Amino acid sequence: MHPAEPGALAIFVDYDGTITNVDTFDLLVRSVAGNAAWEAIEVEFHAKRITLREALQREAALVGITQPEAFAILESKARVDPTFASFVTTAHAHGARVAVVSSGPRQVIEPALARIGADVPVFANDVAFDPAGWRLTFLDESANGHDKAARVRSAREAGARTVYIGDGISDYEAALAADVRFAKKGRALERYCRERGVACTSFATFDEVERDMFHSKAFSRPGPSSLDRSATVR
Repeated sequence: MHPAEPGALAIFVDYDGTITNVDTFDLLVRSVAGNAAWEAIEVEFHAKRITLREALQREAALVGITQPEAFAILESKARVDPTFASFVTTAHAHGARVAVVSSGPRQVIEPALARIGADVPVFANDVAFDPAGWRLTFLDESANGHDKAARVRSAREAGARTVYIGDGISDYEAALAADVRFAKKGRALERYCRERGVACTSFATFDEVERDMFHSKAFSRPGPSSLDRSATVR
């Protein structure tokens, strides 16, 4: 995402579980290596004995399939929100910039978004499709495998109004760094915001986000709204 014009709207969107109905990386690991192997790594991560970065490295090493094989699994078992492309088009029409930010593999995410006609830059980790096990090359040295919050803070410092849209644990810091946040219903980010009294708007699909952001007077007018960082979760 290029430096924002002062006052411009910069929208950052997580991919797995936010644009998709499931975490597609987890789905690939479980489909190839089995639930037990995936769960063993997840237990270590949730017990805070390893970082998300380390978990992703270990899980990637369990996946030794080709890119077309990965696409075949995802096309049969995962769903990309078909309203995301319309959301992006509407955002662009309103002068907003949209970027997808993920700790997952860019070479899996970009083709999926291209298939639904979503024209957005993707900031994610690179993957080598090694038959002995996938190898991730991370964007930075952060514990989450991608410092999404740093991208949000950079846009805010450049004068943009920032929006973060996510669902999970790796979205916590980026969501807190944004002026406005949307959290997928029933997921970890929504619970995190609610438990801390942090303002966020819950959503199920991106047509709801589009309506709230671009077809709602509450979003743009001054006063209590999702732009008010002290507003309640709804």
